[in-house]
Amino acid sequence: MQFTSQIVESAVDSLSSFPGIGKRTALRMVMHLLKRPEMDVANMAQSILKLKTELFLCEECATVSDTTRCNICSDVHRLTDTICIVEDFSDLMAIESTGQYKGLYHVLGGLISPMDGIGPSDLTIEKLINRLETSVVKEVIFALSATVEGDTTMYYLAKRTQPFSITTSSIARGISVGGEIEFVDELTLGRSLVQRTLYTLQ
Repeated sequence: MQFTSQIVESAVDSLSSFPGIGKRTALRMVMHLLKRPEMDVANMAQSILKLKTELFLCEECATVSDTTRCNICSDVHRLTDTICIVEDFSDLMAIESTGQYKGLYHVLGGLISPMDGIGPSDLTIEKLINRLETSVVKEVIFALSATVEGDTTMYYLAKRTQPFSITTSSIARGISVGGEIEFVDELTLGRSLVQRTLYTLQ
């Protein structure tokens, strides 16, 4: 692709680094930005910059937050004896949108995947174990994607949580095998939470 401006080319290269964004789509986005008022573009750039400079990871559940403790962990109306374990922030948001869950969360920051070099120590599993040691938790819900990595992570977590004698359950498999949580429709995801099943070690 031939550019008449190095500034435009640089912007296209930056935008095309996003997942699913090719050069042509990135160019359309740049052309759109060129037509927007300068203040709009400045506000957008500032919002993106704040993602790296002003976001925190919640000290309790490890989700992204504007403060050191997120609004879910700070909500006195949430059920503190239930923790729903998710892979990342987008899965948490997907579950919240169903309106079916009123407990707390724990964000792992990924899934165990030896093929990708991701082991238990790369996730927030130790933070989870610490929460279980210092809090009164009756149930842990595994809301992980129905993939090999998701199943591997669930098995590992079930082994680690076994000494606490708490109920472990997993969301019902209304989600297709190989499906990603964040892409499941709200009705199916909500039903999966309500109809969750006990998770037992084989």
